[in-house]
Amino acid sequence: MATTNQRRRQLARQRWEKQQARRAAAAARARRRRRVLIAGLVVLLVAGPLVAGLVIWSPWSGGDDATTAEQSPAPTSGAEGPCAYTATGTAVTEQVGLPPATPLAAATATLTLEGKPVTIELLADRAPCTVGSLVHLASLNYFDATTCHRLTTSDTLKVLQCGDPTATGIGGPGYQFSLENTEGATYPAGTVAMARAADDPGSNGSQFFLVYGDSTLPPDYTVFGRITEGLEVVSAVAARGTADGSTDGRPKQQVRLDDLVTSP
Repeated sequence: MATTNQRRRQLARQRWEKQQARRAAAAARARRRRRVLIAGLVVLLVAGPLVAGLVIWSPWSGGDDATTAEQSPAPTSGAEGPCAYTATGTAVTEQVGLPPATPLAAATATLTLEGKPVTIELLADRAPCTVGSLVHLASLNYFDATTCHRLTTSDTLKVLQCGDPTATGIGGPGYQFSLENTEGATYPAGTVAMARAADDPGSNGSQFFLVYGDSTLPPDYTVFGRITEGLEVVSAVAARGTADGSTDGRPKQQVRLDDLVTSP
């Protein structure tokens, strides 16, 4: 008969295998979307410039589930409240649902990055909808065992980008929401902010970036937290550089986000 610990390990393994299967399916959908986008660009080049509804994804964006303007309006959070989360019509939405329109606040988030904790003070008073989304996704273990897929190391941009379960740069939770706390925003070391599509201020999803060195960005990215402990963990990842030696790309070594938990 299996011991209690053996049974726990077996259940944990089963949950992990199911999670990996879901992520593989999500990655396959992302690849299909990219193929469709490439085909659309070919049509655009052949047919001329007058093509309506084309959405162009930017590598910086973390463009969560970009869709064309031809898609029918998607539902938003049903309950009355200050936050509007708009479903993008992907299967992921069915798995995670929409966050409540009246968000649950949290004071801190702790990321376990490569086995080491990074503590973040959450700015729930200034970015309540963003923090509410993070709390919602963290409660579903959405970020657990994912990969931080992008690192920048230029003189003006020093960030590690995480929060995409597909690690493709275009994955997301199947819903989007708008900017918060951007007026006069700056991005010094320790800032935690949302990544989004460069041309769409309403495209916040699940991807976020950790600023490990003072960075120069326009005030167009929602600041929702500050790293209070563990900045050296992120800096150590940055010190290894990118896989191709450029100033913007995948980290040289895979960076695992073991888990993300929030607390009051």
